[in-house]
Amino acid sequence: MIGHRGAAGLAPENTLVSFHRARADGADVLELDVHATVDGEIVVLHDATIDRTTDGTGPVNRCAWADLQRHDAGFHFTPDGGRSYPYRGQGVAVPRLVDLIRSLPDMPLNVEIKQEEPSIVDAVVRIARAAPVTVVLAAEHDTIMTAIRQAAPDLPTSLAAGEVAEFHGALERGASPTLPSATVALQIPPRFGEIELVTEASVAAAHACGAEMHVWTINDSVEMERLLALGCDGIVTDFPGRARRLFDARATPVA
Repeated sequence: MIGHRGAAGLAPENTLVSFHRARADGADVLELDVHATVDGEIVVLHDATIDRTTDGTGPVNRCAWADLQRHDAGFHFTPDGGRSYPYRGQGVAVPRLVDLIRSLPDMPLNVEIKQEEPSIVDAVVRIARAAPVTVVLAAEHDTIMTAIRQAAPDLPTSLAAGEVAEFHGALERGASPTLPSATVALQIPPRFGEIELVTEASVAAAHACGAEMHVWTINDSVEMERLLALGCDGIVTDFPGRARRLFDARATPVA
């Protein structure tokens, strides 16, 4: 069970309060995204700007770390469609990746590198190597993933978008897909447009390559059940507690 940006459905995404909530609710792994500030600090943030998740504006890579800390990362979070904003003014800040690791040193991480220019791959790799837990590196863009594989061919990764397309294309042609070295998981949505990506065949093909199948972002319990029945290994969710209850119920023997 993989907590999407922590427990993004219950607390401000990609913040320490969200990651601690995910752990408390039973997440096995924390999923997050990283960019860099103008002074080179690797920060946990999904967007290239700070507008959506903080009370500030502008690109994160033009913001100094000290200035970023002045912004409220709980400002926009609302659990009820805008009726309340329980984390405003509560001291919630954008954390650095090293802050997260220090705060939860026993939680495995799935780190997606979002920033392409200037490259932050080397800096993230250094942090991943120093971490006391397993860190899987992910990237949507193939250029970033290529840089990751060149900088750290031994570190565990998932697949970039182009690599997923190649995997799916091989299945469509009736061929046996192959995966780059050190790939430990496909991390994909159930479908892309009208194309079903997560099927019994694709799960079996991933397993045949020695990789797991992780599916995002799944918040519906019925959909979780369907994907687990297909043999998926990981569910990425905004509500780790919901997923944990389902997982535990499946693991409990029937009397």
